[in-house]
Amino acid sequence: MIEILSPAQVDQARVTGALVADVLQAMKARATVGTNLLEIDEWAKEMILGAGAVSCYVDYAPSFGNGPFGHYICTAVNDAVLHGMPHDYALADGDLLTLDLAVMTGGIAADAAISFIVGDTQDPADLAMIDTTERALAAGIAAAGPGAKIGDLSRAIGTVLKGDGYRVNTEFGGHGIGTTMHGDPHVPNTGRPGRGYQLRPGLLLALEPWIMADTDKLVVDDDGWTLRSATGSRTAHTEHTIAITETGAEILTLPSAR
Repeated sequence: MIEILSPAQVDQARVTGALVADVLQAMKARATVGTNLLEIDEWAKEMILGAGAVSCYVDYAPSFGNGPFGHYICTAVNDAVLHGMPHDYALADGDLLTLDLAVMTGGIAADAAISFIVGDTQDPADLAMIDTTERALAAGIAAAGPGAKIGDLSRAIGTVLKGDGYRVNTEFGGHGIGTTMHGDPHVPNTGRPGRGYQLRPGLLLALEPWIMADTDKLVVDDDGWTLRSATGSRTAHTEHTIAITETGAEILTLPSAR
């Protein structure tokens, strides 16, 4: 079902989105060499519950996962790209880490992801991948607005990803969001303009370009959740939740002013 939120619900989404962004930035600041992924999960839990929010992940058990996720944040390292389950791993210098987070406040969810390099070793190829996903996300947001079609957003995202030489997997992509974390419509990371659902004010979308360095094939880790590149190549993933407005699109998952 495609949800169109009321103005009051969009206001609540702004609150949720700011919290998601603040948690992600706090976790990024604390993700240093030697930090354990389970520590990040515990810190995220403390911030989420301390804010009176509800995790969208702990009890999440979709058909593509292996039972309830059981953690508060996704932590994907190096060749892992989506649904990274926190585990006993200490971050090393040069690790490429993606943090993905969705929470709910006041009955409305928001979802975002960031990729960055841990420590001082900054591989130019990793930086290029991250930059590509960020520019693709910006292109998708720029294409969003009342009257646009889902295919317009997908085309904008895919043009950047493919233009930088990356293959695009369409099994997982952006999605509608609102009173639930994952809803319709699906927003593939490539597509044809003028196709699909026509955007309306009050629609919330989570747009999430993600790529793998030399493949578009995924494999599932032994934990039944973590998705990795089939070749073991590095990956990157960037995501924002946006609201369609009367004049365009508003990014909801920006850090709050402090």
